[in-house]
Amino acid sequence: MNVPDAAAPIWLVAHSRPRCEKKIVEFCGREGIETSLPLYRSVKRYRGKKLVFHKVLFPGYVFVRLEPHRQLTVAQHQHVANLLEPPDQAEFAAQLGDILRALDSEVEVRLAPEIQPGIRVRLKSGPLRGVEGIVTDRNGMLEVQLRLDFIGQGAAVRVAADELEPV
Repeated sequence: MNVPDAAAPIWLVAHSRPRCEKKIVEFCGREGIETSLPLYRSVKRYRGKKLVFHKVLFPGYVFVRLEPHRQLTVAQHQHVANLLEPPDQAEFAAQLGDILRALDSEVEVRLAPEIQPGIRVRLKSGPLRGVEGIVTDRNGMLEVQLRLDFIGQGAAVRVAADELEPV
């Protein structure tokens, strides 16, 4: 029987107070606690200038990886409203990994807050080869939603239909 190590780091979801995600990341950095705050690029054009912003993909959430005995350190921080533990650590880590991989791959990623039922697919080519998600069709654009089930959120990436295979 495989007994989990009580001192092994686990993923937690810090539900932040409004617009405080980056403050939590800074605090955790000072405390030596690993965090993940998925950011996406947003390009705006103002009077002929092109400005690039990095926006929080999942507003209100910071993903924290730490040893269980350090949970109180984060839970008591002034900008944390609640600290949640995903019931399935492996699934959560895999889903978060897929979303981070999509953000690193240079494909367009945007928030897809409502995960809709559809066909489950695997990307068979390109920088996201092997990533699984749900297909949706919005405004004529084919998208694959990468899910983060624990918080009921997702990120959508646009792909060509020939890059997909059913799972």
